[in-house]
Amino acid sequence: MFRQNTKNKLLIFFLSLSFLVMPGTIYAYSSKVIVGGENIGIEVKSKGVVIVGFYNVGNISPGKTAGLEIGDVITKIDDTAINKIADLTDIITTNKTAVTITYTRNDETYQSSLKLLKDSDNTYKTGLYVKDAILGIGTLTFIDPITKTFGALGHEITEKSTKRKFEINSGTIFKSHVTGVDKSMRNSPGEKNAKYFTNEVYGNITKNEINGIYGKYLAPIDNSRLLEIATSEEIKVGEATIRTVIDGSKIEEFKINIIKLSNNSAIKNILFVVTDKELLARTNGIVQGMSGSPIIQNNKIIGAITHVVIDNPHNGYGIFITNMLEETEN
Repeated sequence: MFRQNTKNKLLIFFLSLSFLVMPGTIYAYSSKVIVGGENIGIEVKSKGVVIVGFYNVGNISPGKTAGLEIGDVITKIDDTAINKIADLTDIITTNKTAVTITYTRNDETYQSSLKLLKDSDNTYKTGLYVKDAILGIGTLTFIDPITKTFGALGHEITEKSTKRKFEINSGTIFKSHVTGVDKSMRNSPGEKNAKYFTNEVYGNITKNEINGIYGKYLAPIDNSRLLEIATSEEIKVGEATIRTVIDGSKIEEFKINIIKLSNNSAIKNILFVVTDKELLARTNGIVQGMSGSPIIQNNKIIGAITHVVIDNPHNGYGIFITNMLEETEN
């Protein structure tokens, strides 16, 4: 699971190319990847400004009156493009009493008139809580040594308030150290706590998809960590390991047991149980921030952690690595 912090403002959070050949399909990604496991900071910036809530000005909610909904993305105010919260605040301070707001909802574009109301301090307010970025942590899964494309998380980033996919305009992954772990409990997933080093960028994020985040890796890479990629047919029920960080920046390997495999899900392909006594003692299973942690079996990378099972955090789900690698071709 991806552990996110959110930014709230305006009152408003992978000279020769190898191929994997399957019947009828040619995959252009490398036959080996550099296996990750590093804890990474993640920041993504939205396309436009996302509405995440409403508040009243006096007894009126300007946003609701305008027909806006949580999850709508503001792209323009009057004739001015809105790319970040600062663009919105600049317009509000011009003392207009109403603006034409252009926004998207479910890939459709709409317009509405939004009244700006004065509060008790004689300041114009929109009645909107908005967000233009998400900050959090996760785990790097792989780097393709040929293309320098990276994959991480194994699932999409969603915005907490709207529960919807966060449509990104740009983003970065950067250095992050784990400073502690809140243990998981039944019905209450734990989480990694981390320190961010946003100025030490590892790569640029270009895609936020159902099966992970992807982009170009910019930092030096360690070719000694190359492992072969396992096809889904090679993965077996039984022993495997995961690689993740739970203290500082040290990548450690822990034992798991795969108990079920499935091709019927985009991201929940591997059901496993944590069997490593040390990991259980330190985290009580899977915690938020482990999303993307590589899963290894028979010295091949087979997948990445995506979810914790809420009512039994000793259990977790993973995605087949091939599902992530195929996304890098799109």
